[in-house]
Amino acid sequence: MHNSIIVSTYNQPDMLRIVLLALDDQVDRNFEVIIADDGSTQETAELINQLRSNLSYGVKHVWQEDKGFRAAAARNRAVAASTGEYLIFLDGDCVVFPSFLEKHTKLRERGWFVRGNRTMLSKQFTQKILDEKLAIHNVSKLTWLKHRVRGNIKRFFPLLNLPIGLYRKSKSTDWFGVKTCNLGVWREDFELINGFDERYTGWGREDADLAVRLFNNGIKRKEGIYSTCVLHLWHPENSRDKLEVNDSLLQRHIDNKTKFTKYGYIKQATD
Repeated sequence: MHNSIIVSTYNQPDMLRIVLLALDDQVDRNFEVIIADDGSTQETAELINQLRSNLSYGVKHVWQEDKGFRAAAARNRAVAASTGEYLIFLDGDCVVFPSFLEKHTKLRERGWFVRGNRTMLSKQFTQKILDEKLAIHNVSKLTWLKHRVRGNIKRFFPLLNLPIGLYRKSKSTDWFGVKTCNLGVWREDFELINGFDERYTGWGREDADLAVRLFNNGIKRKEGIYSTCVLHLWHPENSRDKLEVNDSLLQRHIDNKTKFTKYGYIKQATD
């Protein structure tokens, strides 16, 4: 069962480098990577070209013109260029552990999407990682516990691998907390709802909207916590200036039980 990992990025080549190299150490090798680039400068393309020959997996770079924050459209374009039956969305500032894909693969189930989680790294620790090009994905849990004590990470417990049984399906129709920095979904389910609604521009709610339309089609949420956690490198927050508009669109889709958007993936697949 082939997997496509969709990695979103925008002008963060130093972080993207750490993320792509971490993916090269995956235990499960059955994947391709598609870079969903929301208009980065040439520096990002140069980085990808430099790394490509050294990576053991296939990587495609899908770029769109910089017209502001358009992550929804960038991800749709990347999916259109992918071949996998299962899609895993990851942000280009989120570093994975070697078992990341293996864990996602074990959790996938027909009729469900998997919501992963993250733990935030501090500004100072992130800068040290970037400056020294540290391979943080190979650090032991004991070392991460020490980093927690030092304040280098916000939470330690999400890094643990724990069997949580029935809790994995306890939030089956709750969109809150669903983020495409770490999300697995069957391609056929993504296509059923026509992917991301590209009317979401600016930061926020395009991932919640994806979840709502999946729910409205009978696709439920499964928890990937204590299994698929990623390390989120620190960066300044994006502007929230479009959040009110995006919240309004999300609420309409909730109230109307919207199942499909015509402002989505299909037109990208035919570009």
